[in-house]
Amino acid sequence: MANKRLDMRNILQLLRLYTQGVSKLQISRQLGLSRNTVKKYIESFHQNSFTYQELSGLSNEDLEELFDGQIKPVPEKNIVLESLFPTIEKELKRVGVTRQLLWEEYRVNHPDGYSYSQFCYHYQNWRGKLKPSMHMHHKAGDKVFVDYTGKKLSVIDQSTGELCEVEVFVSVLGASGLTFVEATRTQNKEDFMGSLVKMLDYYQGVPSAIVTDNLRTAVKKSDKYEPLVTEYLLDFASHYATTILPTRAYHPKDKALVENAVRIIYTRIFAPLRKEDFFTIEALNDAILPLLEKHNTMSFKGRKYSRLDLFNEIEKEALSFLPVNPYQLKGFAKATVHKSSHVYL
Repeated sequence: MANKRLDMRNILQLLRLYTQGVSKLQISRQLGLSRNTVKKYIESFHQNSFTYQELSGLSNEDLEELFDGQIKPVPEKNIVLESLFPTIEKELKRVGVTRQLLWEEYRVNHPDGYSYSQFCYHYQNWRGKLKPSMHMHHKAGDKVFVDYTGKKLSVIDQSTGELCEVEVFVSVLGASGLTFVEATRTQNKEDFMGSLVKMLDYYQGVPSAIVTDNLRTAVKKSDKYEPLVTEYLLDFASHYATTILPTRAYHPKDKALVENAVRIIYTRIFAPLRKEDFFTIEALNDAILPLLEKHNTMSFKGRKYSRLDLFNEIEKEALSFLPVNPYQLKGFAKATVHKSSHVYL
């Protein structure tokens, strides 16, 4: 590298400026280094495939090995541990399973293995390299997230030939990511409740909670702490022995999972259907179903298992049983009791 080896703190400062978008010339001037030295360290940074955050967590000795070109072969115990990570990731989604528990089981089989802190460090690095955006952990059977897509699909009115836009309901289970999609005429309470019933029938079970956006059909009054849920949605939750959790207004992270699912659905369902014509909502849903199955059986990026595999392995058994009869929408009204002790219905 350079004739005079840089202090590791200078290297980190150089890389911090670079990852913040500062040009090589500006870095050279700010740190008093030659442009050639700056260029070489940046090239080495790209070759090592580490993020700046990962490098800042390494010791000075590890940094020296990386930037002096003296990287040691990967230890055998590291290879063994990485081979366990896909299973560890699945197990962490089970209720009651923690990293501490899995580390203890790992050390029983590998007494000379890594300490707990190193176990967690290597696991985080592995997850970050496969899917850097995935931060939230969801336990099996805990939550299902529901929402409507922003973009719409269309059906053709057979009597007028007019193109009519329809709503698209999307739900995704937190732990497995198993997704359900249905096109409906509207977002009114009849269509919304109907989609919820079909969703639970598709999953063949009931999660502990249903997380819904602040839809007018779901929430009467938004509030940061105590949003008011509609009577019929509360009645639905009572029928299925579950809980309704409206997301907080202006907190997109509360529904990040379903919003990410919506973006994928645009590619895997909306795009393949864009050139087809449908004359009924039923025909449109018949076309959606095989594309949905393909989506759910497609392996995750960097994994050897799919949403359906994960659902069958860890989440299906964690869902509560469906009631014998599906929910039927009821009407709710307030009435005044008259002097005759009667009310008008």
